[in-house]
Amino acid sequence: MELKWEVKEFKDLTTLDLYKILALRCEVFVVEQNCPYQDCDNKDLKSMHLLGFNNDNELLAYMRILPQNISYPEISMGRIVTSPKVRSTGLGKELMLQGLQFTQQLYGNQPIRISAQSHLEKFYSEFGFISTGKHYLEDDIPHTEMLRN
Repeated sequence: MELKWEVKEFKDLTTLDLYKILALRCEVFVVEQNCPYQDCDNKDLKSMHLLGFNNDNELLAYMRILPQNISYPEISMGRIVTSPKVRSTGLGKELMLQGLQFTQQLYGNQPIRISAQSHLEKFYSEFGFISTGKHYLEDDIPHTEMLRN
């Protein structure tokens, strides 16, 4: 599946972009995972947003890339999500590759830290992320802190 990838600062997101981002994040992180939480955390305002659209302009993949000292001392990636309708198609891997490529273009070779849902630890390890050994519950979901040097 070929997507059109866009990277935007918050100020450059259209209202339709923002609506699609929040709808996808809500669909997966709130409804699918049955986890009410405060999604709008002000970090979006300081992030770069990677969006993957299909030919019908439907948002199927998304992540935000946060500069240093927003979530962690290092650059971080968060709200990494693909639409349930495209799971098991390899789109999650493509999203990660696009995110890593963009992050390197923007920041050079810098460490990247993520807060991964623990059941996805093996997935993220395929991209060079290694568990820091810090395991915790975030919104009642097991998470693992991971670092990519």
